[in-house]
Amino acid sequence: MKTILATLLASAVALAPLAAAAESCTNAGLKRIQDRGTLIAGVKADYKPWGYRDTAGNIVGLEIDMAQMVADTLGVKLELVPVIASNRMQFLQQGQIDLMIATMTDTADRRAMVGIKGPNYYASGTAALTPKAMGLTDWNALRGKPVCGVQGSFYLQKIEQEYGATIAAFGNAAEAKQALRDKKCVAFVYDDTTIGADYAAGGWDDFEISLPVEDFAPWGLAVAKSEESCALGQIVSGLQYAWHRDGTLIELEKKWGVAASPFLADMHARMADPLAQ
Repeated sequence: MKTILATLLASAVALAPLAAAAESCTNAGLKRIQDRGTLIAGVKADYKPWGYRDTAGNIVGLEIDMAQMVADTLGVKLELVPVIASNRMQFLQQGQIDLMIATMTDTADRRAMVGIKGPNYYASGTAALTPKAMGLTDWNALRGKPVCGVQGSFYLQKIEQEYGATIAAFGNAAEAKQALRDKKCVAFVYDDTTIGADYAAGGWDDFEISLPVEDFAPWGLAVAKSEESCALGQIVSGLQYAWHRDGTLIELEKKWGVAASPFLADMHARMADPLAQ
């Protein structure tokens, strides 16, 4: 285990700042996880295929597989805590979770609140599911109209300010989608990967993804701000490099039926071991 952790630390790009940061690090986060014997990860439970409940009620998904790999690397069990966009950072700040892998877009504001460790593991754009009968083709067509979204989603502010939509924010995606079906809004706005997966799964014959996908942004895996430059932060950073390097994230994408991402293909090409090709 010590060898594995040492290798991951060496894989992170921030080796120079690591030496300086180590002087101020108590590595309390990693020690707490090891003493407990469990990694507590905040994940989505309503965001298929990234994190959702199967027919047995278990939380499964692509990000849950990622969390399991972190726990396996640390040699501990995994405990999953469901989070939503409006509380995921608070759970991390309050110490209710050790790690957060919950479809969170990496923004400057969020980096000021939690420790987002690179490289980013995914990227997505903003898309909208709209009624076919409305024939919407331009984001400006949402001006003055109600739009359903999920509380805490970073793109809602832009849609309100730039396109003049009236936002109806819900606690989770299921509620927002039902509101769209109930004609309480003219569009459900979310990330393109999840909307695409929902649409492909069927049941949306009267709807379409008609507006152009915009604002592609990277997703961040996060630890507490105090752990960002310490051992736990460096370990998850090293893991993300390894997952891009060996194609693990591309394989997870295939496993969970996510459409091939240009972002993952580009990251793998940039980081792949030339001797392995």
